Amino acid sequence: MKPAPFVHHAPRTVAEAVAVLAEVGHDGKVLAGGQSLIPILNMRLASPAHLVDINQVSGLADVVVSDTEVRVGALVRHAQLEHHAQAYAALPLLRQALVCVAHPVIRNRGTTVGSIAHADAAGEMPAMLALTDGVVEAVSASGSREIAVADFFLGALETSLAPEELAVAVRFRRFAAGTGTAFMERARRHGDYAMAGVAAAVRTTDGVVADARLSFVSVTDVPRTLDVTSVFAGLEPAAVDWSAAGDLVRDSIDPEGDIHATAEYRAMLAAELARLTLTEAAASSVAPQPVPHDTEGPAA
Repeated sequence: MKPAPFVHHAPRTVAEAVAVLAEVGHDGKVLAGGQSLIPILNMRLASPAHLVDINQVSGLADVVVSDTEVRVGALVRHAQLEHHAQAYAALPLLRQALVCVAHPVIRNRGTTVGSIAHADAAGEMPAMLALTDGVVEAVSASGSREIAVADFFLGALETSLAPEELAVAVRFRRFAAGTGTAFMERARRHGDYAMAGVAAAVRTTDGVVADARLSFVSVTDVPRTLDVTSVFAGLEPAAVDWSAAGDLVRDSIDPEGDIHATAEYRAMLAAELARLTLTEAAASSVAPQPVPHDTEGPAA
């Protein structure tokens, strides 16, 4: 199938892009990587009259690492972020999740910000933004604003971005010292959408658990976190029975069944992945973090 006819716009600056979005409103869609948008257009699940292609806009393809966060521009491809040595050293969780995003050919073109703006709870990167308590930077013709992750995802494929706004970057907050992270998912075939996925962050202080949180893929209506600190606080990581988080996970999610897995199986899988990721994250919280071996991607 082919998309319905549309007008193609190719702005060269953010100002030009948001001017077009202000003009076309609900009739416009933003094209960056297109790995989610193009299939939707081809199947005519969406038929925008205007496509605002931002691939020629300058200043949107940088990864910037600071002491507090990793800022990712709207044209940063998944593969660029995956192989960015400084981003990995600052926030290993990003690469832990990115290697699970579809296939390498998709990651070579798809953008991290585009995946988050698509707001699919079956996507890995929205869950990463949730677990890191991240922020979306949005720009319109009338100004700019920052949207906290708690206010960004409204529903399935729905965000608080206005039609005239452009998401120019996302900021993943770095975890405090002593935090270990892990991400795992299970799919029928490698590269398929996960039946369930779980990200974990565990912080230890003075040899005991001080903080433990989870976020999920494919088992919640919108990306969100679950704080399980109260169950494990004050315990030594090596002595913890992390399966105790299972009941909290089951109570906090409401997965849907489909041809790939029943709702009950997804819930069971999420609980087991929570145990595994919490175990791995706790172990890495008391061990040296891995040193990146590759140096692909620009230095921040």
